[in-house]
Amino acid sequence: MRLADISSVTLGLFESLRPMLSFQNLSLRRNGELLLDQVSMTLYQGTKVGLVGANGIGKTSLFNLITGELEADTGHLALPRQLKIAHMAQEVSASHQTALAYVLTGDDKINQIQLAIQAAEEAGAYSQLAGLHESLADNDGYRAKSRAEKLLVGLGFQQNQFQQPLLAFSGGWRVRLNLAHTLMKQSDLLLLDEPTNHLDLDAILWLAEWIKSYEGTLILISHDREFLDDCVTQIAFMHLQNIDMYSGNYSLFELTRAERLSAQQKQFTKQQKEIRHMEDFVRRFRFKASKAKQAQSRLKALNKMAKVAEVHLNSPFNFQIREAARMSDPLLELESADLGYQLPILSRINLSIRPGDRIGLLGANGAGKSTLLKSLRGELPLLAGKRICGSHLRIGYFSQHQVDDLELDLSALEQLQKLDTQCSEIQLRNFLGGFNFKGSKAEVPAKRYSGGEKARLALALVSFSQPNLLLLDEPTNHLDMDMRQALTEAMNLFTGALIVISHDRHLLGSTVESLLMVHDCSISLFKGDLHTYRADLFESVAATSTATTSTSTKDTHHKLSISEQPKVPLTHKTQKQMQSRVKSIDKRLDRLASKLTEVDNALSSPEIYRDPQNSDLQNLLRDQLALKDKIQTLEEEWLALETELDAD
Repeated sequence: MRLADISSVTLGLFESLRPMLSFQNLSLRRNGELLLDQVSMTLYQGTKVGLVGANGIGKTSLFNLITGELEADTGHLALPRQLKIAHMAQEVSASHQTALAYVLTGDDKINQIQLAIQAAEEAGAYSQLAGLHESLADNDGYRAKSRAEKLLVGLGFQQNQFQQPLLAFSGGWRVRLNLAHTLMKQSDLLLLDEPTNHLDLDAILWLAEWIKSYEGTLILISHDREFLDDCVTQIAFMHLQNIDMYSGNYSLFELTRAERLSAQQKQFTKQQKEIRHMEDFVRRFRFKASKAKQAQSRLKALNKMAKVAEVHLNSPFNFQIREAARMSDPLLELESADLGYQLPILSRINLSIRPGDRIGLLGANGAGKSTLLKSLRGELPLLAGKRICGSHLRIGYFSQHQVDDLELDLSALEQLQKLDTQCSEIQLRNFLGGFNFKGSKAEVPAKRYSGGEKARLALALVSFSQPNLLLLDEPTNHLDMDMRQALTEAMNLFTGALIVISHDRHLLGSTVESLLMVHDCSISLFKGDLHTYRADLFESVAATSTATTSTSTKDTHHKLSISEQPKVPLTHKTQKQMQSRVKSIDKRLDRLASKLTEVDNALSSPEIYRDPQNSDLQNLLRDQLALKDKIQTLEEEWLALETELDAD
């Protein structure tokens, strides 16, 4: 190899080892609580790090420290000059800006150049234009629209949604737009805090592939172990006011940590034996003249000994799902069923659910997975066909709106007491303890719980209801690793039937035995596993992205949207079903409005603002935003149904 080649390789090696972020004896407090204590660590350019640790340990606060929203109490945070950081915003306001335009604004460098080009053209400064257009090309500006469209397609948006205004999207879809906006930004350091919370499995698999191709440095907070395995090459484990670095993905981290803890426990046991022996020697011979010197020496050694900490690995979660005493076989059947609202989303569905069935649902967002669960539950009336219930059917149903419908003024204990007045308080407390609602925590009103605690309470209520059929729609949102593992174990011990929609591949792979594909208005058995599904998905996304890119520069064939399709007269049955849905929405709106009033009243109290970092204040503000978003979504659906009924 020539000297020039060796120099080039060496330079490249040093470039890849350039520090991107460094903590030096850094300590951080939040709301008076010590989160980090004298931490020193360095992350190098191009590394992809998973930041893990229990909920509330300080992971998001660490992000706020890096972005400059928080300052270290002591120590130093070193970042390169002119570092470009991309960090996903949590909220995006509703506006008339289109989805595509919003994503394009994520690349602020290109936006600045385009504004400069526009200003030069308006001022007639043509001598500047050549340099500006060259700068636009250097920053890949001529492909910006194509890149933005590929991001939108990968995250599940249809081409006819690109020009829709932001206010037309629900809160979950706006989170996806925020993610696309962030990924569009030119960055050296990408910070992603739970990016999968509002994504379906298809979008998560696509995002993992995008992250693999990202050339900058990544710090990722996630409770999805499969997603972490796909995306990261190092794990930063936050615990005990410290950060421990591990090489490899999350699965390797678990193995390595288990080995370290096992060795630590053995060392602890051995040291405790030595300590007892030395203490016994000192106690017996300290005042005996012939042995006093030796005893004193042992005592000094004992005082100087670096103590090994005992390992505590017990999870705070350990519960089982209470089961119905009796089961029917089959439990539930659909015969030639059409499922949906005004028009069928799924047609001619035949499905029989028997005790012991363990089914996972696959399919793109909007394909009808949640519609199927709502129809099986009986919440959504069938448009046609039959729903046949077994005589002993008891359904346990979990979805995100179950969290919204919690009685916020009641504690976890009070809500459980309403489900079974015959259970003793000690039995109820023991059950809640498995969900980590222990002692006085079980008596706290639900409105003071965090998002994760509310999700745990909703799961506790479902688990307590003695079902023989579990319908779970994204049960792991807002749950940390320990709780996800406890839920997985509880589902595996459950002897009834279960049907699961989840973006958590570890949960699906560990609990279900068959996969159903929901696609093209139908349901079919998927002949493969999650790896097969992943490969099929990437082929489909690649084809869609190619088609989107090609049609973005030329006219496309006109495709009728639902609003443009010929008017179909409503049948009497359809009218009744739509009217039933309107009444259901009215009831939910009343409940949500009542909860919003309670939150607004609490926020109107001057007392709560005395401490801006008050956790109650933060929870109330989050609840207020979430409730307003859900009310807006339901009002839009209510208006669409009423308009359709009035027009008929």
